Amino acid sequence: MYAHIRGTVSEILPDRVVLDACGVGYELFCSAQTRKCLRAGAEHKLYVHFHISLSQDVMALYGFETQEERAMFRRLIGVTRVGPKLALSVLSMLSVSDIAGAILTENAAAFDKVPGMGRKTAARVLLELKEKIGEDDMASVGLPQAAATGLDMRGEAIAALVSLGYDGVTAGRAVAAVGECAKVEDMITQALRELAKRG
Repeated sequence: MYAHIRGTVSEILPDRVVLDACGVGYELFCSAQTRKCLRAGAEHKLYVHFHISLSQDVMALYGFETQEERAMFRRLIGVTRVGPKLALSVLSMLSVSDIAGAILTENAAAFDKVPGMGRKTAARVLLELKEKIGEDDMASVGLPQAAATGLDMRGEAIAALVSLGYDGVTAGRAVAAVGECAKVEDMITQALRELAKRG
């Protein structure tokens, strides 16, 4: 129904913005990532998703800074028991590439800090979206068109870092920064070096 809306940012609220386009104020629910890109009084274009909840008899507009963020939102709300509010929480805490990386490497720990998302829901996201992450998503994570074995190794390396006390997102980013390795131990070592550089 709507592809995008361009207008002046008239209000930025804790979970939404109001975009004034041709005299009409559009209220769009947005992730924290998108809200950070906006400035009151400035002109801005947001990509839009129009959502109807038949169970709650509610219609709402959701705004996104990029088409990739909107595409990930649409994937997330397609997961059983993940509604728009939880999908926005995920996108507020994690970047699109973080989410894609977590799905590819089956890194449920990456979602630990998302309010309202437990391990069961995180596992459901990984299961239901595994087949929907393609080569473009791999490139956005910084991974080559890796074989399943390469992703399994990355998943093991992330799990090892999480067991050492790193959070899932930090572990996932460190492992994504490492090139291909012959052994999982080498990948863990290189990821730890990467973490030491950032620390």
